[in-house]
Amino acid sequence: MRLRDKALIVTGSTTGIGEAIARRCTAEGARVLIHGRNETEGAALAAELKAPLLLADLAQPATAGELVQAALSAFGKLDGIVNNAALVVRAQLPELTAAFFDEVMAVNCRAPLLLIKEALPHLAKTRGAVVNIGSVNAYCGEENLLPYSISKGALMTLSRNLGDTLMRQHHVRVNQINPGWTLTANEKDAKRREGMPDDWWTTLPSLFAPAGCLFEPAEIAEAVVYFLSDASGPISGQVLDIEQHPFIGRNPPKL
Repeated sequence: MRLRDKALIVTGSTTGIGEAIARRCTAEGARVLIHGRNETEGAALAAELKAPLLLADLAQPATAGELVQAALSAFGKLDGIVNNAALVVRAQLPELTAAFFDEVMAVNCRAPLLLIKEALPHLAKTRGAVVNIGSVNAYCGEENLLPYSISKGALMTLSRNLGDTLMRQHHVRVNQINPGWTLTANEKDAKRREGMPDDWWTTLPSLFAPAGCLFEPAEIAEAVVYFLSDASGPISGQVLDIEQHPFIGRNPPKL
């Protein structure tokens, strides 16, 4: 087991990629604090994994401290954090408001920053690791993902900056994973609401899915385990893009 006896916090772990990460980490021997906002889903997963659960809103600055204290109370130490929770919201420039933008940044970028800050003394004791879950949209993003893309770009800078700083000062590693298009339940529903057919993911053009399928959350979770484990050694300040095709230099066929 690659994460035997490690104590972890996984934010946004009641559904989607976060749930897959919590399940994979538990299977690898870790003890995981489940976090989310849906009581029904959270309670069911916590019971199944025999894990503690904290329901809290990451838009509130105090939540960072609450998460750390909950983990310490449950486990007595902290070896790692997966900052997975995010508001995956649609908005273009014309309909964007200051309040909406601030909320997205608070959850997607400020919350990971505050959680790392609160956890740092405890991560330093265990020479722990942080994995931030970003998005390939960090590089530009679709036009209707403007605030989301900005927040993930900011998170990427955070990961690189702290990955250098905290490694040198505290032997705490910080890395980021940028998943490509991943087939979560929420993504299925979002695309249906946008007018796509019920089984839209089965008929995607090869331009978007050269492999003929999208990523499954469990595939993202495997990469997270590597960065949390001792197998990744001193790797820090790195960003791993998990995608089916390159971004730079790609020449898609002209339509």
